[in-house]
Amino acid sequence: MLLSILLQAVTTGAGLAKLGAGLGTGLTVIGAGLGIGKIGQSAMDGIARQPEATGDIRMNMIIAAALIEGVALFAVVVCGFIL
Repeated sequence: MLLSILLQAVTTGAGLAKLGAGLGTGLTVIGAGLGIGKIGQSAMDGIARQPEATGDIRMNMIIAAALIEGVALFAVVVCGFIL
């Protein structure tokens, strides 16, 4: 039974494309979340060590987070085009 379902999915090809798009979107969102979390953690550590550099650290943190979000959005759109 399972083998016939898998064979049908492979012959149509649409099922695997949707599975790949969903998996790619999920991995992209998880990766972006982890990356932005790591940036925030490092920024808070840096601010705790040098409170006088808060403005510079915050600005660099926001720029890096925006770049990660841009790449993640691009990846999600590309995965959406697969559907």
